[in-house]
Amino acid sequence: MEMKKRINLELRNRAPEEVTELVLDNCLCVNGEIEGLNDAFKKLEFLSMANVELSSLARLPSLNKLRKLELSDNIISGGLEVLAEKCPNLTYLNLSGNKIKDLSTVEALMAMKMMKMRRKMKLVHLKGMKKRRRKKRRMRMRMKMKQAQNWEREKRKWASHT
Repeated sequence: MEMKKRINLELRNRAPEEVTELVLDNCLCVNGEIEGLNDAFKKLEFLSMANVELSSLARLPSLNKLRKLELSDNIISGGLEVLAEKCPNLTYLNLSGNKIKDLSTVEALMAMKMMKMRRKMKLVHLKGMKKRRRKKRRMRMRMKMKQAQNWEREKRKWASHT
């Protein structure tokens, strides 16, 4: 079944603006690109496109509320920078089983995520919030930064083993 038809089936007589979850697993993707998904899906928080023969994310619409994206078992080999720009609130991304050959493809995405964390940290200093709130926010940001540093360390270990 083609992706456009599958999206229409998954809508179940709802408007795209109302949908928060969309599962398009195992449908056919024409020319390796996303079809039928557009900016009307404003409340979409979870999107799964596993095993759809997707090779490009260039036609991914802006999905500002998207938090989880499942892209496993496709033929994606690059172009992940699009995710940072079109899905700014993404917290979970599954790329297992794709054609990603080297970590530099994922590094671009990680670098953009780090920049966003630093920007948020600067904004905390500018806001006139109570000290306790500000301190909690800073602690959360430090924890996120530490997680990113751990990821970098693991990446280096992985690179030294290959």
